[in-house]
Amino acid sequence: MAEAPSQKHFPVSWDQFHRDARALAWRLAAAGPFDSVVCVTRGGLVPAAIVARELNVRMIETVCVESYTGIGRQGELRVLKGISEAITSGSNAGGQGVLIVDDLVDTGKTARVVRELIPKAHFATVYAKPMGRPLVDTFITEVSQDTWIFFPWDTGLAFVPPIHGGA
Repeated sequence: MAEAPSQKHFPVSWDQFHRDARALAWRLAAAGPFDSVVCVTRGGLVPAAIVARELNVRMIETVCVESYTGIGRQGELRVLKGISEAITSGSNAGGQGVLIVDDLVDTGKTARVVRELIPKAHFATVYAKPMGRPLVDTFITEVSQDTWIFFPWDTGLAFVPPIHGGA
């Protein structure tokens, strides 16, 4: 598997991710209330569960978007499953009162597509890169564009050589 031109790696443990997702919920508490959460699959599933629990939101929906074909390789964007009308109609028309949650905004391509589906929704991510950052309303940690985040559900325990020296 060829690795991306990305030079920096940012591994995130389960503990750190849980703390960051709870910190996101703290920030979002002041931006609500929210009637429902739409998580962007697959990365948004875990933070959406944590945020929904912390904000006591019971209506949870997914929007299924495929973009990455491997580490650092974004392919053509495809919406595999849209958002239910139960979320986007009535008092929530256009996304009013809806919270979108994802793990990361990178280039902003996925965020742009989801924003078009529910433009009035509040968009939150745990992590943000500079290219995608303007598309989200709330995030916790910004990393450089050339950083690849290794999420805990994508990794296992293994030896990692030192940054310098390789010994």
